[in-house]
Amino acid sequence: MFALAVLASAAIGPRWVLSLDQSFDGKAGLAPDPKVWGRNLGGGGFGNEELEFCTDGDENAFLDGKGHLVLEARKEEREGYHYTSARLTTQGRFEQRYGRFEARMMLPSGQGIWPAFWMVGSNIKSVGWPACGETDICEFVGKTPTTVYGTLNGPGYTGRDARQGRIHYDTLSTQFHTYGLEWTPNRMIWTFDGKPFHKVEAKDVAPHPWPFDKPQFLLLTLAVGGNFPGSPEASTLFPQRLVVDWIRVWMDRSPPASN
Repeated sequence: MFALAVLASAAIGPRWVLSLDQSFDGKAGLAPDPKVWGRNLGGGGFGNEELEFCTDGDENAFLDGKGHLVLEARKEEREGYHYTSARLTTQGRFEQRYGRFEARMMLPSGQGIWPAFWMVGSNIKSVGWPACGETDICEFVGKTPTTVYGTLNGPGYTGRDARQGRIHYDTLSTQFHTYGLEWTPNRMIWTFDGKPFHKVEAKDVAPHPWPFDKPQFLLLTLAVGGNFPGSPEASTLFPQRLVVDWIRVWMDRSPPASN
């Protein structure tokens, strides 16, 4: 983890132009805007040994009528799975190269619970993963309830070799916090409530490729179980809720030159 004083400020200012604004106003029970959010449906573990079956419509992802989007994981039987949840994605609807990406969220808590706000290269269908690159802006697992992870995955640096930073805070599941990323050519800076806490540059992954020069799409997920958080235990309460106040993306008016 990088000391805050080492990193340049990532404050919002005249440099940035808003390109996506999801504030989730609307009637309670409505599904999130289908023009922006598609779904990954079903089960199968999604490559991570996850245990949930992901649904469509407003069943596990809905507005609460108070300006929030809720992703809800439930302990219930569906198609041979013991849990249901939702995986939202902007794939084919919204993608962007470089910029500022933020979500203000209150995270769930409990062993085996795995919420994340992340991005994947839009060329995943043609080059596959991890060649497309994956940027985890916010990851949280119940077994470390005061820790948020920011991680970069690419060819040659995944799993234990991924470039990961973390920040520790006591109110992740009781208060809203803002999780962000500033993405410029050859550089990623992760932020927590507007303050940088992690940085990765292209030179840091050399001699491996840096695939983060192409657009990425957003994902918002609430997994149950998996190879990172482990499985739920008897003490894990359901339903679990990831509550999102807003998600905003800005384009960079004048991207800095590559380093």
